[in-house]
Parts: sequence; structure tokens; C-alpha cells
Amino acid sequence: MSCFEQAPLGGMKAALAGQESVTSQRSLLRLRMLWAGRMRLGTVGILLVLVHTAAACEFGPVPYRVTGIVCRMTKPAALLLNQETAQVIQAAFRNAKFPNITGERSVRLLGKVAYGLSNIQVNDLSIEQSEVELKENDAIDIAIKNVTAFFKGTLTYGYAGAWFLQLFHSVDFEIESSIDLQINIKLMCQEEQVAADASDCYLSFHKLTLHLQGDKEPGWLKQLFTDFISFTLKFVLKREVCKEINFLAQVLANFVHDLAANFVRDEDIGLDISLASDPLIKANYLESHHKGLVMYKNYSDVFSDSVYSPSLLTESRMLYFWLSEHILNSLASAAFLDERLVMTISGKKLQELFEIEDTEVQQKAVQLIFQGTSYNDSVAKVWSLTHPEISLQPEGTVVKSLVAVEINIFPPGEEPLMVLYMEKEITVTIQAAYAEKKLILRPSDSRTEFKVFKCTADLSEDDQSIRNFLQKMISVVGIPEVISRIEPALTSLMNSKGLHLFEIRNPEIITRKGYLIVQLDFSFPNHLLLDFLQKGF
Repeated sequence: MSCFEQAPLGGMKAALAGQESVTSQRSLLRLRMLWAGRMRLGTVGILLVLVHTAAACEFGPVPYRVTGIVCRMTKPAALLLNQETAQVIQAAFRNAKFPNITGERSVRLLGKVAYGLSNIQVNDLSIEQSEVELKENDAIDIAIKNVTAFFKGTLTYGYAGAWFLQLFHSVDFEIESSIDLQINIKLMCQEEQVAADASDCYLSFHKLTLHLQGDKEPGWLKQLFTDFISFTLKFVLKREVCKEINFLAQVLANFVHDLAANFVRDEDIGLDISLASDPLIKANYLESHHKGLVMYKNYSDVFSDSVYSPSLLTESRMLYFWLSEHILNSLASAAFLDERLVMTISGKKLQELFEIEDTEVQQKAVQLIFQGTSYNDSVAKVWSLTHPEISLQPEGTVVKSLVAVEINIFPPGEEPLMVLYMEKEITVTIQAAYAEKKLILRPSDSRTEFKVFKCTADLSEDDQSIRNFLQKMISVVGIPEVISRIEPALTSLMNSKGLHLFEIRNPEIITRKGYLIVQLDFSFPNHLLLDFLQKGF
């Protein structure tokens, strides 16, 4: 029941029904609607609490054993993010949907006064200082001091005196406030992903001044409403601003999760990045542990012998990613099953392969294999016969695979002819680096062993020399050519999927026995984080 449907205002409303103006009726209707909206918000809040309580995750007794990916963000990164906090808090204030405020109060001599504040919005906002602290095993503590905020809106009020005099008025208002904001963000697991809970949020008001119609001088009306509106207004501001901050925190958590999920997904191949344990908050870093199981059609990936330990990562860089060797092997298996480990070479590229040197042996090899057919009418196909085996070592990533090479010629006016077929076991050590927004893969060592060698031409006594030439061609030109085909795809993947929000600085890719570490610093150029938040609404 609305406060206006209770005595004495209800009785006076009936007695003076014929005398009410159109303005009075609109004011009453507005206040009724605001009161009903207030009740609905309370119901929504209870439902949100129930949903929040119901979500939980369960983990095994030794979560590190099933950890395939680890993400660690250190205190320097938290301090950098804190520089963006002012922008995020401003977005929270400006995007908060402040509900209309209603109430009533008995005032001596005037009778019962009902009021409503509507169309509340932020008019101006400034933040003086923001500090962040990582409270171990507890929360991310953010203290924002001296927030100066101006709100504007419309005040509608009505009162009835002892002589049954009833008046209704609307007046524009401005509220000047000085606020300190304390946010304690807890990290938890919900639906197997990191969730940020910023509901532990407090606003402390040092100043809250009501100005009516731009009048800066105190008057009886301002004095009347300031006292009993201020408490309700503080409550509403706290509730709505903190709710918006909590929402923004979860938006950012979801964004990071989706970014990671998309980053490790390419068409049908992806990684399960659901949590292997609850996220950690330490005094100098935040850390999350993920399963990292490969997802591909009916491919079943199992992992339970991770070598991860927190001591494997340091705290000198802003951001760390730890990846198990198992993940790379599983990704290679999925790529093999998806028939992606296939490439063709023709034309100029094929010519570059076979003309790495100008020797008699090279000229004989070209003549015997291509039989006078031009490179433009020839195609070399290279593919993996088995899924590659990947081993992470201090010297680099060691890849071992059984590879087939087939060369077909297409003489004009004749049937296509396969002129060369080879199967060879290749072992190559690759060192990876990232510079100028490009992934660089360098083969540092390679070994090739022929398993099958078939050629339609009669090589006779030139057989071994031609084999030696082909082996040199594969090592010097062929393997780098295959790797060069991989680099752009991986670079495109790393520079897309939302990573444009970050300016990556001084990245390092470090391989150790059984695992790989990517460590880097980053920044947010031109407030791109704020732009993302604003576009997200």
C-alpha cells in the first residue's frame, strides 16, 4: 500500500478530490509508482543473494595435479590497474541507474509531508586518490578517497496542514557530496570460472548538501528536506553505486575469461580453461589455476600429473602464464586429427627450395625429379603421418614427427605424375620469441632420417648425393618454410580476440623441462579499458 493511501493524507485526498489540480494528480501518481518500484527492488535483491549463494565449485584433494594452465598477476600489475580505477569508478557512477526515492514525514504544524526525488543522475564527478592492497587469503582492498560528486534531479512534495490545506510542488535540485569509497573484492569460483565479488562496498559521506533550483542560500524548504532526505539518499547512493561497481567487477572477470577462452580456441579446437582450484590472493600476486584440457570433437583428453608448483613463477614481471607440456602435445594431436598438418608448395616457393645452391648435384636432382617440367606445373605436398611429439626443454621446444613429402608434376597435355615420395623422421628444436607484435619461431637444431625414398627416375650412382642434397634442402629451407607458415597464424591469434586492449611490453617465452612460461609487462594505452566498459553497456 502506498504511503498516500494511509490517513491522514488518504482522508484529505478524498475530501478535497474536487479541488485537486492536474499537477497534484500527476504528483500523486508519480509518488505511488516510485514507492512500488522501491518494493520490487527489494525482491530482486533477495533473489540475487539466493543465486549468489547457490553457485559453488568442488575440487579434488590435490588440485595442482590437474593444473594445465596458470595465470599469475603480480602487485605491479595491480598498481597499474589501480591507475585505471578512477576511470572505472567514474563509469560506475555515471552508469548507475539511480531509482526514484519516496518517503513521508510528520512535520509539526505542517502535518504529514510526502516527497519524491526523481530523475537522479550524476552531473559532475572527480576523484582525488585511489590506493590498492592485496590482503593475503582475503580480498583485493581498494580505497578511493575524496570523490566529489554532484547529482541533479527533481523534487516533488506534498503536505497537508491542520486546516486541510493540501499543496503539491515540483522543484529541480542539485546535491553536492564528498565521499570516500572502500571496496573489498573477493575472488571465487562460480560455474567453474573466476568470479569477482565486490559486494563488500562502503560509502562514507563527508558532505551532503541539497540545493534547490540553484539557490545556494539555506531556506526553510531546504532545511526541511535536507534532514530527512539525506539518510535515504545516502542509502540509495551506496546501494546503486556499489551494485554498479560489483557489476563492473564481474564484467571485467567475464571479459578476461572470454578473452582467454577465445585466445586458445581456433574453429573446432579449444581448451577447457575451467578452474582446477579456487583463485588465490597473496600479498604480492593473484593466481588462478585452470585445467587446460583440449576439446576437439570426440577427442578425450586426460591430465593428472602436472608438475606445477608456485615456486616455478617469480614476482618481478606483471603477468605470467604457465603451460604444461601436455597441453602442447594434446593441441598437436587435435591439429593432426583435424588434418591441419598439411601444406602444399608450388611455383616460386618450390623453386626457392630446390635452388638453394647452384651445383652439379643440384642441377642433376632438378633434372631427374622434375623431368623438364617447370616449377609452376609442379606441386609438393607435405604432411604429418603421425601426430607430432612435443618435448619442452631448456634449449627450446623439441618437435619430433614422421613426415611425408610427395612431388607431382603436371606436364602440359599429359597425365599428372608422382615423381618423388619420401617419408622421413624429423626432429627440430624451436626457440620462440615475441617482438613488435609478431611471434618469431627460430629452428636452432634439426635432424632428418629417411625412412622411405621413392623416385620414378633412375638415380643409379647419384642416389646418395641426391639424398644428401634433399636432406640439406629440407633442413636449410624446408623446415624454416613450414615454420614460416605457422608464424602468421599464431601471431594473428595473439594480436586479436581483444588483446588490442593491452600494450604488451618486453614479453619473454621461457621453456623448461615439462613446461613453458610466458612472462610480460603491459599497459592500457589511451584508456582503452574504459572505452571497452562504456561500449559494453
